[in-house]
Amino acid sequence: MLDAIRWDADLIHRYDQDGPRHVCYPPPLRFDGNLSSFDLLHALRSSRQERRALSLYVHLPFCMDVCYHCHRNKVITNDRGRALPYLERLEKEIEMVACHIDPGQIVEQLHFGGGTPTFLSHDELRRLVAGLRQHFNFKDDDHADVSIAIDPREANWPTMGLLRELGFNRISIGSLDLDPDVQRAINRVQPLKQTQTVIEAARTLQFRSIQVDLVYGLPRQTSTGFARTLGSIIALQPDRVSLSSYAHLPERHMAQRRINATELPSQPDKLTMLQHGVEMLTYADYRYIGMDLFALPDDELAMAQEDGKLERNFLGYTTHGQCDLIGLGVSAISQIGDLYCQNNSDITLYQQSMDQRQLATVRGLRCNGDDQIRHRVIKSLICNFELRFEEIENVFGIRFKSYFEEIWPSLEQMNTDGLILLKQDMITILPAGRLLAHKVCMQFEHPSPSPSLQLSRAI
Repeated sequence: MLDAIRWDADLIHRYDQDGPRHVCYPPPLRFDGNLSSFDLLHALRSSRQERRALSLYVHLPFCMDVCYHCHRNKVITNDRGRALPYLERLEKEIEMVACHIDPGQIVEQLHFGGGTPTFLSHDELRRLVAGLRQHFNFKDDDHADVSIAIDPREANWPTMGLLRELGFNRISIGSLDLDPDVQRAINRVQPLKQTQTVIEAARTLQFRSIQVDLVYGLPRQTSTGFARTLGSIIALQPDRVSLSSYAHLPERHMAQRRINATELPSQPDKLTMLQHGVEMLTYADYRYIGMDLFALPDDELAMAQEDGKLERNFLGYTTHGQCDLIGLGVSAISQIGDLYCQNNSDITLYQQSMDQRQLATVRGLRCNGDDQIRHRVIKSLICNFELRFEEIENVFGIRFKSYFEEIWPSLEQMNTDGLILLKQDMITILPAGRLLAHKVCMQFEHPSPSPSLQLSRAI
């Protein structure tokens, strides 16, 4: 059993500095325009020949209102009619990609993200899922991970019933903060009752997993108010709770320019919110999985981590890391073998590509041997909080300490500070350092990151 996470204020203050904080390695900001749809088709051919299992991600970008804090690729519109033209183009992409997939390749994971996926009407959702099932080979039982991001303002009992009927068995609910004053500051008024309704429906309809996403560091947030939000959410007993830090980057995300920066909590206040969150979730028996995510002990991810089988891809933590990930829709990312590629992020240009019967791949990265080594190292640290050098040496034929000789002094300093335990044969991220695991991973990233790399505080 993994040791519990431990709050160490001194350690956090020491390492709470600006730096990249990636969901997965290599990060999308390293992608370039030297790849095309030809590279994607070549990767799909290799996947087909090896009959590798698949994960599918479908991006549905539409939202009725803009949430000022949001950094996702989205289209704000009150016109529900805009969904159908996009759906028609999405169906073309599904058909074009599926031509290069073997019927024997099983889809083990499907996720609808956005935007707000339930912006689509019930008929449109039925049509989209039917198209996916027509062209891809899904498991017939309820054991595949079929998940969808839910905005409680856009979901009710009939919607949840439809999603269960279509095979969805996991949901993630954006709740952010329950304080009405905070909600007004980010233009997302969402009473607790709406979240309760979705969770009650999901439990009654036997969804297998419920995740609630909270954000600390939002305008007008206080440590006392955020503790109340946490208490209300914990009382609902979701299987997973995401506790992520708001990064204020108005120069990159236009909607954030509507936030009054003077209303943002100070960094000490943010750390107090995080401390309360860690303590309250730990007391309620949630385990820290890593990268902001907590889960109950009997959750699939917690058990996979306990067994050393946890994986991570662009969808987050998963038990399906062996799958090739195919991204469908505007801005969607695919991860197939050693190829990473992304569709056009402009919805007009994406739709034009589909009208011309061309895939919308515009940028990406083919991992070389160095990238593969760093990916493997970082994934092990993020998922297991430890890394045995022998595993890397045997797979890649290197001497670990020699290969990473330049960063060894930094690792030794982290060992002295109590963030990690550095031995001759392995690294272990200690309980007090687990909130800072990404700071350890940063040491192993490519030594020449893009100058445009997105930076934010460590926590």
